[in-house]
Amino acid sequence: MDTLTGIALAGAFMAALGALLAWVLAAANRRLYVYEDPRIDQVEEMLPHSNCGACGTAGCRNFAEELVAGHLQPVRCTVNAPQMNAHIARFLGVDLGQAEKRVARLACAGGRHVARMRAHYEGLSTCRAAATVGGGGKACAWGCLGLGDCESVCEFDAIHLDQWGLPVVDTAKCTACGDCVEVCPKQLFSLQPVSRKLWVACANHADKDAAERQCEVACTACGKCVADAPAGLMRLENELAVIDYAKNALAGPDITQRCESGAIVWLEDGRASKGKAAKRIVRRTALPVMSE
Repeated sequence: MDTLTGIALAGAFMAALGALLAWVLAAANRRLYVYEDPRIDQVEEMLPHSNCGACGTAGCRNFAEELVAGHLQPVRCTVNAPQMNAHIARFLGVDLGQAEKRVARLACAGGRHVARMRAHYEGLSTCRAAATVGGGGKACAWGCLGLGDCESVCEFDAIHLDQWGLPVVDTAKCTACGDCVEVCPKQLFSLQPVSRKLWVACANHADKDAAERQCEVACTACGKCVADAPAGLMRLENELAVIDYAKNALAGPDITQRCESGAIVWLEDGRASKGKAAKRIVRRTALPVMSE
């Protein structure tokens, strides 16, 4: 076989092999092709691309897929503008849906001016780091450490520390994404519907004497709120007042009136109101570290 014939045969073989592989790929593409509704891309473009998870899915792409499939309703996106959610509903020809706004709430009111420290913490300035070193130095083992992990992780600028190192949630900006819930080492944040206005701003499970030594606004489990609440709405559990939100319709601001520490509050328009019996805090300086 001369050289030219060998080259021709090799070229023919490669051409045949290429044609065979092309046919195999085309056949595989037809067999393995998964149809994707083109509306998914269009709906995704109408979403905020925050991928915060507040809607209950892993991100905006997943949410768009669920919307197109009819498994979720546009109103579930709490970050998007209401007008844009309405536009998505019209585009898909579905109902906008209804959902009560939820916000992050903190079960602590113990800023530095009312809650004592048993030690001065020095180290990495994060709550998670401080919590690993003897609990962070705060006398109340359940109390907010006030180093601002929640503020740092909030992508919506909805949490800021006040002058006493206590997180304040801007309910107008809060999207209930849950990042603050995950990052808090004391598990003090929870996502709550705004209709739940009666709130226990404390998580201290110590007995009355210890709780009062540790924090001036701690719940002491005195039971007055339980006595004043409609039957079944509140109870004492592990030295702390607990609200049964299944009976939330029975709640009212009068339940807070006899709480002397001010741990039981009524939330309205993002502001916490204490009862008449609550002692007023006028101190303008941080409390000193507790002496043994």
